[in-house]
Amino acid sequence: MVSKPPAGDPVQDAPQVTPPQHAAAGLPAVGHTLRIAREQMGSLRTARTLLKVNQKDGFDCPGCAWPEEDKRHVAEFCENGAKAVAEEATLRRVTPEFFAAHPVADLAERSGYWLGQQGRITQPMLLPEGGERYEPVTWERAFGIIAEELRALDSPDEALFYTSGRTSNEAAFLLQLFAREFGTNNLPDCSNMCHESSGSALTETIGVGKGSVSLEDLHRADLIVVAGQNPGTNHPRMLSALEKAKAAGARIISVNPLPEVGLERFKNPQTPLGMVRGAALTDLFLQIRIGGDQALFRLLNKLVLETPGAVDEEFVRDHTHGYEEFATAAKEADWDETLAATGLERAEIERALEMVLASERTIVCWAMGLTQHKHSVPTIREVVNLLLLRGNIGRPGAGVCPVRGHSNVQGDRTMGIFERPAPAFLDALDKEFGIVSPRHHGFDVVRSIQALRDGEAKVFFAMGGNFVGATPDTEVTEAAMRRARLTVHVSTKLNRSHAVTGTRALILPTLGRTDKDVQKAGRQFVTVEDSMGLVHASRGNLPPASPHLLSEPTIVARTARAVLGDASATPWEEFEADYARIRDRIARVVPGFEDFNARLAADPGGFALPHAPRDERRFPTKTGKANFTAAPVEYPRVPEGRLLLQTLRSHDQYNTTIYGLDDRYRGIKGGRRVVLVHPEDAAALGLADGAYADLVSEWTDGVERRAPGFRVVHYPTARGCAAAYYPETNVLVPLESTADVSNTPASKSVIVRLEQSPST
Repeated sequence: MVSKPPAGDPVQDAPQVTPPQHAAAGLPAVGHTLRIAREQMGSLRTARTLLKVNQKDGFDCPGCAWPEEDKRHVAEFCENGAKAVAEEATLRRVTPEFFAAHPVADLAERSGYWLGQQGRITQPMLLPEGGERYEPVTWERAFGIIAEELRALDSPDEALFYTSGRTSNEAAFLLQLFAREFGTNNLPDCSNMCHESSGSALTETIGVGKGSVSLEDLHRADLIVVAGQNPGTNHPRMLSALEKAKAAGARIISVNPLPEVGLERFKNPQTPLGMVRGAALTDLFLQIRIGGDQALFRLLNKLVLETPGAVDEEFVRDHTHGYEEFATAAKEADWDETLAATGLERAEIERALEMVLASERTIVCWAMGLTQHKHSVPTIREVVNLLLLRGNIGRPGAGVCPVRGHSNVQGDRTMGIFERPAPAFLDALDKEFGIVSPRHHGFDVVRSIQALRDGEAKVFFAMGGNFVGATPDTEVTEAAMRRARLTVHVSTKLNRSHAVTGTRALILPTLGRTDKDVQKAGRQFVTVEDSMGLVHASRGNLPPASPHLLSEPTIVARTARAVLGDASATPWEEFEADYARIRDRIARVVPGFEDFNARLAADPGGFALPHAPRDERRFPTKTGKANFTAAPVEYPRVPEGRLLLQTLRSHDQYNTTIYGLDDRYRGIKGGRRVVLVHPEDAAALGLADGAYADLVSEWTDGVERRAPGFRVVHYPTARGCAAAYYPETNVLVPLESTADVSNTPASKSVIVRLEQSPST
């Protein structure tokens, strides 16, 4: 039975807390999945929809970017993927009557959970200048408003075109083409906030800003290091790959400030034995202090260098550059400093070294726990140094594995969604379309917010996502967004960004992954690229939520026609009618996509993009080799009486989408305003379990950033560290606190003080 959306926001004042769990998935995950799916879709629609998730003739899960094996399970989805599908395929609807009943001021007071639970948006909506409510608007008028505002700009660089990782390859390619034909490289995207540090580090060191491993490599590895990642919640299907690797003899080291249940024990719901007993995954848990990872990997590198026969000298000689400078720096690593930076015991690091030396095939996986610090890029370079020392790049069962968190975030970048595009890409684009793309760099996410704040940008256009909810320094970001002349959101559902608007605002409702897409040339499909560089098709199977919805490629094509007019020779109508024509152009512009349509027709499972380091041990860097690096070791210094806070997700959450108010694995129920603190740290601060505290961040600008009313939970996190959910804690992250090189917000290392507050 489909349930109605909540009429009011649930009270979250007194979350219940029980001990954290010690096994992920299993029967509880199955039961929770089916309950949520039935509430949103009903039983028949649940079966019809979930059995098509991640199938070769179905649609790609709108959740994470974890790949599938060639042979698919009947149920090829995880608990959180099913939640994402259920909320997109929901039978709940947000109609013009809803907007008439809820002024923007009312929407702004609602939680992200309440907004998301209302359902699919059914018609394009306009917030007129001076208006209090969104009103229905025709598609023709909506595109006309966008054209009016963009044509009125003094410079194309006053426009920002943001992309969420949900956007398909076809839509992303059209958006970047439109933006560049319009005259700007202002193409910020969600990569700027997550794996930009990975791309920056990997491009410099191995020449390709993507992971170098496949699922088969994971299954063949001797050692898998999982650092700064919580796959049990954020990439649950990864647990199946780790289970398979363990069964083949692999050992696993997990490096994280928090113990995460998914890496402790996995109860695989695909097998009877897995449901009952489960499999222990982690062989060694290194409970590292936040931000201590570079110091850890630097010391491991020193110890490898000191071990006779441990360095793959042939690989280093033939395939690398910068070894001597790196070795000199690594030999200076200090045990005492490393122990202080990491909070680890000497014996733990020595045990990790034994496992590294015993492995012929090592993979290092990581996520936001490594990428969102000031020193994230040198940290990831240090990871690469360890792999290079042992020849673990371009070897089966070995390599780098940055685990992407959104289903096509990697594909969007491949399609050219990047504020700093390579000249070769622009040359190919210009040759194909007869345009002249701008060569100066555009704005990333942080720089876009600054541009809005400072009046340098006036129009904000978002392909999906929840920009306001995902970005740092909430008060600054929201004030900046309200300075825009026009904000446009291509969306399936409501979120916080629809309530924080420019002078005028548009909501353009679009088809989702689950929706059937029919254009003039017939039924269409789109494509996506997963976290390991495999490209495959995605075909929705449900009738659209409303006859008024347009697809993402159609919205971009019609926007481009309205803005560029007859001056554009690009066949936008042709692209709207038949997405195969878009793929023909991608094939001629983007390396690796040659014969795009033919390859998809030949293999419904898709194809792997070329990766020179993996495929040929060829490294397309400036030196022509894999580069060792030798940056100074950094780690956060925390003043006395302060803690180092990391922002994170709950288990009932995907990025900024809140599915529920529980975090089952961590023992939290009925609320999100909780802060996890080690009992000894809490005692030193005079904070009992169940006390309430305001979180106040401290930054060099002296500005007080406060998140009030958090329930203190005594939790086994690393000493000196704390954790709390975003987006509630994004307010604490200064806009200017970013990673060197990548400019990614440093959301995983925020110095805070806890001030006792009354229960709310």
